[in-house]
Amino acid sequence: MTKNAKYILEIINNSNCHLTAEQIFLRFKQEKKSAAQATIYNNLSYLCKQGLIRKISVEGYPDRYDRIDQHDHLVCRRCGKLSDIKLNDLTGQLEQQVDIPILSYDLKINYICDECLEKEIKGRPSFGHTKT
Repeated sequence: MTKNAKYILEIINNSNCHLTAEQIFLRFKQEKKSAAQATIYNNLSYLCKQGLIRKISVEGYPDRYDRIDQHDHLVCRRCGKLSDIKLNDLTGQLEQQVDIPILSYDLKINYICDECLEKEIKGRPSFGHTKT
């Protein structure tokens, strides 16, 4: 593995959020002055293919990258916010249902986050009250 790939892996594994390629690029540049975006994308692709990180795709938003440890995600249907959630490992149950070995799975649970719910409530017209 190249030094660049190792450093990108370190950035992702030490992050407490789900970074986009652009965010990884900016963190990479803070430490290593010369870096092309292609370097970041190529190394992200390599790390995904090697099973060292995972790419999370949410329709309408840039792909984000995450640690490989087993966890699932809550995805806000309004703003695309990703949050980690720890559930029991479902591999055994899935294997029983489909009767084939499961290598991995990626569970995304859709919801509406607190911030979006709050905006929605504040945006509703209030009936029965008139200004004087």
